[in-house]
Amino acid sequence: MQSVLLAVDRLNAFIGKAFAWCIVILTLAITYEVFRRYVLKDPTTWAYDVSLMLYGALFMMAGAYTLSRNGHVRGDFLYRKWSPPTQARVDLVLYFLFYFPGILALIYSGWGYFHLAYMLNEHSSFSPDGPIIWPIKAVIPITGAMMLLQGVVEVVRCLICMRDGDWPQRLHDVEEMEKVILEEAANRADREGTTHGAL
Repeated sequence: MQSVLLAVDRLNAFIGKAFAWCIVILTLAITYEVFRRYVLKDPTTWAYDVSLMLYGALFMMAGAYTLSRNGHVRGDFLYRKWSPPTQARVDLVLYFLFYFPGILALIYSGWGYFHLAYMLNEHSSFSPDGPIIWPIKAVIPITGAMMLLQGVVEVVRCLICMRDGDWPQRLHDVEEMEKVILEEAANRADREGTTHGAL
């Protein structure tokens, strides 16, 4: 079971990291726009739309990756004081009360937005040469599907934690600086305690 959970984590990590390249493209597009606007006095007609679409794609497609790394915001001042099985029980209830209904609504409405935009070959109205926008609207139901899949994985993790008393292993590739600093301080205190004990 753990290999299946980690496989979904890896899939969402691959998608999240692939869409992270939108930052580079976004930076280049905005830099080009600034150069055209302020140096050449000839602004582009597409930079606003493209920057909005790239940022939206990045934000949406990183959601499942963030969930796979347990990186979404939560009330940690309460949550971290609870035992892992209590955390799992609360998470399980919240997934079914709020998460899954919201994700299913995202998929349903996102598909409608995408389908209508595709049928009309909708273009952006924010600029004279507005680019087609159905590709970015297609990202909405895709994001919902990936978030739904990752949500199922998280529910399985909750059930395993409730059964075993501890959270199953996750993939980790990024750590918050706060956690790294606290771990280094704890290791340093352990080393100093060992050194003083030996003297």
